[in-house]
Amino acid sequence: MFKLSILIPSLTLLISISLLILLAPRILPNHQITISLPDELDDLSLFNKAIAAETTFPKHSSHKNKLRLGTIKVHQPKIAFMFLTNSDLHFSPLWENFFNGSDPHLYNIYVHDDPYIKIPPLKGVFKDRLIPSKRTQRSSPTLISAARRLLAYAMIDDPTNLYFALISQHCIPLHSFSYMYSFLLDARRLSRNMEFPSYIEILDHSDSLFDRYNARGDNVMLPEVKFMDFRVGSQFFVLTRRHSLMVIKDRKLWRKFRKPCINVESCYPEEHYFPTLLSMEDLNGCSKYTLTNVNWTDSVDGHPHTYHPYEVSSKLIYDLRESNSTYSYMFARKFSPDCLKPLMELADSVIFKD
Repeated sequence: MFKLSILIPSLTLLISISLLILLAPRILPNHQITISLPDELDDLSLFNKAIAAETTFPKHSSHKNKLRLGTIKVHQPKIAFMFLTNSDLHFSPLWENFFNGSDPHLYNIYVHDDPYIKIPPLKGVFKDRLIPSKRTQRSSPTLISAARRLLAYAMIDDPTNLYFALISQHCIPLHSFSYMYSFLLDARRLSRNMEFPSYIEILDHSDSLFDRYNARGDNVMLPEVKFMDFRVGSQFFVLTRRHSLMVIKDRKLWRKFRKPCINVESCYPEEHYFPTLLSMEDLNGCSKYTLTNVNWTDSVDGHPHTYHPYEVSSKLIYDLRESNSTYSYMFARKFSPDCLKPLMELADSVIFKD
């Protein structure tokens, strides 16, 4: 009887601890990662190097100058593909096909991972493309830092990088590389100032916009960011070099967006910083649309719809390409890792057949 009286409380305690471990992520508030001073200073040093390098690089020749000075040798502009991941690059074989069918002198690849998460060694076109990375966390300013870090490294690495595409490990391409390259560098898309546009979603309305604005506390964003200037948009963008420079030069808005949130459920700084900054700096230079298709029709806990193998078909690819703008989507997310096999089966006959 004595042994039983000890055994029952022990079992109860063991079960309670197990349940707490299982349910803690659901019932306890998420602990936000703070950006340490050493990390902040490290990034600031990197950004200053990129800014300084930009002033010493030869100025990019415009299309106007190319037509007038046709005898001058001009390096073709490149697209920087920046993969932001906290897991294995599940769709690397599909991306291999995307890049292998193109001129390697027209693109560069950069990968930012989470050093706290063990990821298998990168292979193929991704080998040796990992930049010095820092820890990231969803719904925290660390994702802004990671994107800015990718931009800075890509700008320093190659002065001919003209466009910078931010991509997640859950993204897939919807067209061939040549299709995307021709679209982005189409001279008909040049403005009167001979500038190409950036493709970033910029929205001034959302049911939760006010809550998101005050996620750090009432009026904490003032005076730098008024509510009327606060914007929302997709985390994934394709920015020009000019706009990328604006992003890494910024100090004023970053001081606000780096603050930790009080209301974590309304905290999505990575969806606000870039649209707000570029809306305030150069709205007319942005398309206001993203090139990445995301399905929010049945989102769960702030995550978009995740496509599974049974949903993958040629019709899905065609549907995902369609947008409300005058141009096609170039990427789509979010796909589960086990979608790789059916996607590879569609690669040559559908995805890369434009």
